Amino acid sequence: MKSATRAQVPPFEVMTVLHKVSELRAQGREVISLCAGEPASGAPSGVRRRGAEVLTDGTPMGYSQALGLTELRQAIAGHYQRSYGLDIGYGNVAITTGSSGAFLLAFLSAFDAGDRVALARPGYPAYKNILTSLDLHVVELDCGPEQRFQPTVEQLEEAHKSMPLAGLVVASPANPTGTMFAPGQLAEIAQWCADNGVRLVSDEIYHGITFGQQAGEETAGWGGDCSWATDRSGFVVSSFSKFWGMTGWRLGWALVPSDLVATVDALAGNLALCPPVPAQHAALEAFSEESYAEGRVALAEYAEARTVVLDHLDELGWVDVAPADGAFYVYARITPVLGEYADSRAWSDALLEAEGVAVTPGVDFDAVHGDQTIRISLAAGKAAITEAIRRVLRFQGT
Repeated sequence: MKSATRAQVPPFEVMTVLHKVSELRAQGREVISLCAGEPASGAPSGVRRRGAEVLTDGTPMGYSQALGLTELRQAIAGHYQRSYGLDIGYGNVAITTGSSGAFLLAFLSAFDAGDRVALARPGYPAYKNILTSLDLHVVELDCGPEQRFQPTVEQLEEAHKSMPLAGLVVASPANPTGTMFAPGQLAEIAQWCADNGVRLVSDEIYHGITFGQQAGEETAGWGGDCSWATDRSGFVVSSFSKFWGMTGWRLGWALVPSDLVATVDALAGNLALCPPVPAQHAALEAFSEESYAEGRVALAEYAEARTVVLDHLDELGWVDVAPADGAFYVYARITPVLGEYADSRAWSDALLEAEGVAVTPGVDFDAVHGDQTIRISLAAGKAAITEAIRRVLRFQGT
């Protein structure tokens, strides 16, 4: 029987590593997992309480509207007013099944098969794989240390020159690098997209998890620019998974440009009927002051874990380390310490077997240079990171 060529996308490397971790733990091995972007703190206490209540207090559990509960859409609009000073009508908010559902709806509604959509390399592999599965042509922009691992207007101009781009996917803070656009840079890119008829999809899932000067006290640690502060013809994608630690609740959202709201509504109703209703009711508590405060506690833990890694970089011998502005990742080239190992995947496999430390090889994030890089997640917290670094140094003999 025939199978679809467009469906031939590679598996997500992180899931492969997690499978190996599960196998080792089933054998009784103690493993420190630094491969997944999954906050150890879990959901805020208020969200968990409400999640338990809705199962027994008679809250309606039937389908919601395709774009989600009105109350939750209004709460998200309020979040943008609180955190960014943006006035956004809840009619432009679509609740989705994780940010993955938001990307699928954005790509389906904005692009036709064969359209050219640009994104940074290294980058989150699902962008490329979802686009490929929809018969879209991915244009990778090589973003290394010289560009601070973020795309530039100059790169966009060059890519757009020979054959026009239909879209651009950006992320700030980014996965896997943790880098952020410099102040004003996202606005510049959003304006370029608007001026050139390129639909921007801005992944802002890691907003709220920023470090250093870009995470000023005046925003309670929120940090990061929102692309809709400049132009609202593109999409903003976000989620409850990272700042609020609600990974398994499978709840995200998109800010949808007005000309595509009806299209996204129709697609959402056909593809998923609605997002998970119990999770939607519980997520209303994510916007309480208690939940914001718990998120800031988790942020402080990531910051401490980040400091541990950065303080050991010279000893580790890793190079071309991406500026860890936000998110909870450190991305580095390990060429100087590969030794007998052919590439970062072999090195990572050996580290896991020898020392019980799981990291993600960069091959998923960068098909060109990723065989020399790794990503480690800080989400496990300071204690786990401290012990993991000790084991890595022992493994490297440094």
